Amino acid sequence: MATDSNNVTIGTHQATLGGGCFWCLEAVYQQVRGVRHVESGYTGGHTLHPDYDSVCSGQTGHAEVVQLTYDPAEISYQQLLKIFFAIHDPTTLNQQGNDVGTQYRSVIFCHDEQQKAIALQTLAELEANKVFDAPIVTEVTDLPIYYKAEDYHQNYFNQHPYQGYCAFVVSPKVSKFRQQFSDWLI
Repeated sequence: MATDSNNVTIGTHQATLGGGCFWCLEAVYQQVRGVRHVESGYTGGHTLHPDYDSVCSGQTGHAEVVQLTYDPAEISYQQLLKIFFAIHDPTTLNQQGNDVGTQYRSVIFCHDEQQKAIALQTLAELEANKVFDAPIVTEVTDLPIYYKAEDYHQNYFNQHPYQGYCAFVVSPKVSKFRQQFSDWLI
């Protein structure tokens, strides 16, 4: 398959989402039909070339994110966002469960104006339909420089399913996704 200058397969699009620990989002989106590649990374901060330790310190401003490469002929950006809002709590500022800090914020990093419009429309619909009991705090912003996370973070849940965090935090999110979105499973 042909790729462009960013090594993205021609005909696919990218989405970048932050909703807590990237291991959780990665494990879910790896099972979504139409998602071709999932990569854990960092973006939204003010330092160059962050690493896991610096991001976890909360001093870099980066969020833990997943960058998805997906085929829009199989799954829409809006459907990716529906899954996103179902698998994390978009009402807690800088927190997902016991993970606390700006690196765990709920954020949609838009690759273009069309994604931004869809993200804002999705947020407005969720608020209008009172889907959540509290206001949504998810940020919608343009994608700044994105950095791939260290290799040991890639495919983490699949490689460490019995590690404590994976067993007690990631696995329930994957199960919830599988039940709620069975039509979207690979």
